[in-house]
Amino acid sequence: MISLTSAQLEAWILSVVYPLTRILAVAATAPFLSNAAMPRRVRLILGVSLTFAIIPILPPMPAVTPASGVGLWIMAQQILIGIGMGFSMRIIFSAIDMGSAVIAFQMGLGFANFYDPQNTSQTSVLSNFMTLIATLLFFALNGHLIYFSVLAQSFTAIPVSATPLAASSWELLAKMGGRIFSVGLLLALPVVVIMMMTNLALGVLNRVAPQLHLFAIGFPVTLSLGFISISVMSHYLAVPLEQMFNDGLRAMLYFALPPL
Repeated sequence: MISLTSAQLEAWILSVVYPLTRILAVAATAPFLSNAAMPRRVRLILGVSLTFAIIPILPPMPAVTPASGVGLWIMAQQILIGIGMGFSMRIIFSAIDMGSAVIAFQMGLGFANFYDPQNTSQTSVLSNFMTLIATLLFFALNGHLIYFSVLAQSFTAIPVSATPLAASSWELLAKMGGRIFSVGLLLALPVVVIMMMTNLALGVLNRVAPQLHLFAIGFPVTLSLGFISISVMSHYLAVPLEQMFNDGLRAMLYFALPPL
């Protein structure tokens, strides 16, 4: 007959509760996992399954009862760490979305918005298209497997303990938010330059031949050149997007570590 002591049962609960708290926090904020199209039940099952899968390779959990004051503090800290890890990866896809919005605005497609039920917000058609391309590339590079691997390694890089995170960690995470603008602008830069040259040419044409209806000519020209630019640019997106994914996964693992 199998018998369990209270100490063994408590140790088993500790080995599950703390990792599960961090993983569910990541699932609530990280891209793909926090998608509104994914049911909450699926996210919960995925979080529990991943927790039980990585428990054998995790370092020992602190011997603190989750129902105690210190245990609640540790759980709250795991939630914050999970949210920070999810936000670190979400920055990358927000940068892609912003870059696509800049391209759409320069092409004259800024008005082409629709309600995206997955993100529960208004999204431009071009942003949705670029996000789908980035998502397909992420899965093609086995990013989802690296995603889970990084999540398991985070328990070694950021151990579960009652020690609070340094203020510099959250400052670093806040500074990472600035990458949304820098990376997004770099992604949109080729199309922006082409659109700027096109607008300058149209401006000169308007001065040379003011009798031409510039709006009737300019909109089809900018739209056509924009799509041609995107078509050409798409052949070279794999390398910068792969670098962005690597930066996001690295940020997930090391955002809470003190700077070297």
